[in-house]
Amino acid sequence: MEEIYVNVEPQKHLAPRPSTDETGSRSSQRRFYGALLFLGLLSGFLLAFLISLGVHYRDSSHRLAAELSAVKANLTERFQVSDGQLSLMTAERDQLNASLIAMTGERNRLQSLSKQKKTCPTGWRKFSCSCYLLSSLSGSWERGREDCRVKGADLLVIESDEEQTFVLGLTQQPAWIGLNDKEVEGTWKWVDGTSLIKTYWKKDQPDNGGGSPLWGEEDCAHIRNEENNLWNDLSCTASLRWICEKLL
Repeated sequence: MEEIYVNVEPQKHLAPRPSTDETGSRSSQRRFYGALLFLGLLSGFLLAFLISLGVHYRDSSHRLAAELSAVKANLTERFQVSDGQLSLMTAERDQLNASLIAMTGERNRLQSLSKQKKTCPTGWRKFSCSCYLLSSLSGSWERGREDCRVKGADLLVIESDEEQTFVLGLTQQPAWIGLNDKEVEGTWKWVDGTSLIKTYWKKDQPDNGGGSPLWGEEDCAHIRNEENNLWNDLSCTASLRWICEKLL
């Protein structure tokens, strides 16, 4: 038999290649360690930042506390000064009030003494702080007022029940008083400019003549000689006596 020789080349032994699973595992480990390193560094930076922030906050708190303490001390000092000034001003005010009260009392006393010493001119009658005169002449309301002014007086202004009662004893005849509504119909005013408050009108008066042409416009007031000398309105041109009043 023939021997058959076959040239067989020796096969090379190749190192086994790592499997895909082993490669992926090593890559994951590297990423994991990298992440741990990053987190470690980040934690370090964060810790350093927090420490720095805490130190800054502590220093700021101390500085702010010192500033607040200084402001408080300053305000306390100012308050004490203001409180002292207020106490001084209060004492001065009380002293001024006491002086004013004393001066007012002295003024009233002197005025009272002065009024007691003052007397009315001859023919005039005194009541309270005024002198009164019933005219001997008759005339219009305007003529009566002019006559009173010449005498340093004016037509009578009645301000109280006592004065009204006093006037009852002055005359039993109609007489002009210082009351009129010439400016505005129905708005009665005294000759001193004051508005009418207390009234003593006769019943159904004033009526401005009741619309009768016989009486015309009735813009001036007078005391009647009947029914307790109650008031009535009458034409200012009517002829009556008048009562003058002069302050002492």
